[in-house]
Amino acid sequence: MVREPSELAEVAQRTWVIWAGLFALGIGFGVLVTGHGFPWWLAPLMSATMFAGSVEFILVGMLAAGAPLGAVALTTLLVNSRHLFYGLSFPLHLVRGRMRKAYSVFALCDEAYALTANRDPNTLTSGSILWTQFGLHASWALGALSGGVAGAYLLSGLKGMGFVLTALFIVLTMDAYRENPDRIVLGLALGAALVAQVVLPGSMVLLAMSLFAIALIARSKSARPGHVLGDFRA
Repeated sequence: MVREPSELAEVAQRTWVIWAGLFALGIGFGVLVTGHGFPWWLAPLMSATMFAGSVEFILVGMLAAGAPLGAVALTTLLVNSRHLFYGLSFPLHLVRGRMRKAYSVFALCDEAYALTANRDPNTLTSGSILWTQFGLHASWALGALSGGVAGAYLLSGLKGMGFVLTALFIVLTMDAYRENPDRIVLGLALGAALVAQVVLPGSMVLLAMSLFAIALIARSKSARPGHVLGDFRA
């Protein structure tokens, strides 16, 4: 990892709230894991090696229900397929070094994308991207560790923690819209989500992201010359 303390301090000052939110979400995941009867250490193990928040929540329920391996694999593919779209505009080219690029690909999550992809590339460095992702990764894993231990000994049976994930995404959406308030893009995203929920609720995320991408491409084609697809302010 990059060692410049100034970069770490700048990233921490800008993203510590998200790190704290992910830590709290990790606690909820750890409690959920132990609530399903799994050992506490499974929560930090999954979080550190998979780092795929929403999929991890789903997998715990599927494993507890004894779902077949094929269903688990297909569900993981469908839910994580949104990362294919993230990769189109994530500033991976700014990350220096093969090992660092490999880690950046592994640590690409919804929060990392939201915190970097819409920022001015001139304000991003290899270190700032990696510290952002590492902070998210560490917060999630440490939260899962804390939640697993707490769930095993103190909070077994606690209900309602699953909504933490939804609440975090709502906050991220609000912050992204405040930074780049584009009502057309917001409308396209909501429309794609509603259509996907009605047409294919079992694979809502995959269909919604596909429809949203098609809508953005169509918008860019019909826009004035010089319009850039990634510039949501146009």
